[in-house]
Amino acid sequence: MADSGDTLDREQDVLRAASMYYLQDLKMEVIARHLGTSRSTVSRLLKRARATGLVEITLRPASTRAPGLGRTIAATFGVEAYVVPVPDQASHVERLDQVALTTARLLGSWFDSDMVLGVAWGTTLAAVSRRLVPKPTRGSAVVQLNGAANTRTSGVEYASDLISSFGSAFGATVHHFSVPAFFDYPDTKQAMWRERSVRRVLDVQARADVAVFSVGAVAGAVPSHVYSAGYLEDGDIEVLHREGVVGDVCTVFLRADGTWEDVPLNARATGPTPAELQRIPRRVCVAAGDNKVVPLLAAIRAGAVTDLVVDELTATALLAASAPGARSPSGRPRTRR
Repeated sequence: MADSGDTLDREQDVLRAASMYYLQDLKMEVIARHLGTSRSTVSRLLKRARATGLVEITLRPASTRAPGLGRTIAATFGVEAYVVPVPDQASHVERLDQVALTTARLLGSWFDSDMVLGVAWGTTLAAVSRRLVPKPTRGSAVVQLNGAANTRTSGVEYASDLISSFGSAFGATVHHFSVPAFFDYPDTKQAMWRERSVRRVLDVQARADVAVFSVGAVAGAVPSHVYSAGYLEDGDIEVLHREGVVGDVCTVFLRADGTWEDVPLNARATGPTPAELQRIPRRVCVAAGDNKVVPLLAAIRAGAVTDLVVDELTATALLAASAPGARSPSGRPRTRR
């Protein structure tokens, strides 16, 4: 007789398989790879979901928060929202994986021949890159949005592999951005931006049809890559706290109200500003995790986002954080735009 742990694991597999098949429209072969099992086992899991009424009662649209959350986010912020149904008890890794999976499928439907895709680097985008399904295109390009080198490691190999995986998935020409994540001096950045080799990449960025990025979080239990991998000195972190910075988009730092123009470190940052991102028609922000909520709200207020892919818990927390009277991390009421 199976113990309670085995029974719970089996029921969780039934729920995951049914969610991916009926709500995310994934093929059985893809579900089998995700669960580490066979196609025939997935078929049995789906059969059990139907036999027990799980699909009819638990997973029908009326019983999941995702569609309602998506509509509320769209109405509140004016962005397209894709809320991924993930069980509340799922781990952070599971939440991120499901959001990455959905993002990869959406990019496959949006990106096509003769288009340019701008990609930022980071932990979330690395998860998306692992979920991409090959889709051959012609005359397309993938361009890195922000530099990756830092004073402790080059950072280039990490970003290069990530960007290249997007290019390989779509059969696209890849344009790497071989500059630091942050220059030491604003004058150095201004000089480099006049160099023809740098201008070439900036021109490709300016032609992007789609940009995909996440938000970095200054605080939280799961540090974002830019804050944990040697990109910032202790003095830089002190400046960020003094300026009230809550996170970043493409390594451009944002305050909770979405302002960024007068944050000193941004004069040294190599990523596109929110104003520059706004020239790109579709700007896809991918986020999963409680520590992403405050910087995500800042990115939306900065006008950096047109499309949002997020899990249910993060979506719920985002709406709560934007409600009138919600408190900022410092305990002061949040400003609204």
